[in-house]
Amino acid sequence: MKVKVNFDLCTSNAVCMGIAPEVFEVRDDGYLYILNENPGPELEDKVREAVASCPNGAISIEE
Repeated sequence: MKVKVNFDLCTSNAVCMGIAPEVFEVRDDGYLYILNENPGPELEDKVREAVASCPNGAISIEE
C-alpha cells in the first residue's frame, strides 16, 4: 500500500492526522506531511478511514 496526497486539493484540515497520526502530520507551517508513505498492514484500516474521511478527497491509496 502506498499513500498518495493530491496537495492541490489538500487544505491541511488535519482530519487524516486525527485518524492516523502515524501516517499524517500537519505541522506548524500549516502543511500536511506524509510520515509513512508505505504503512504496514497494521495501519491499513486507519489509512482507509482517513481516505474515506478526507473532506476534499485529497488522499488516495495505490495498491
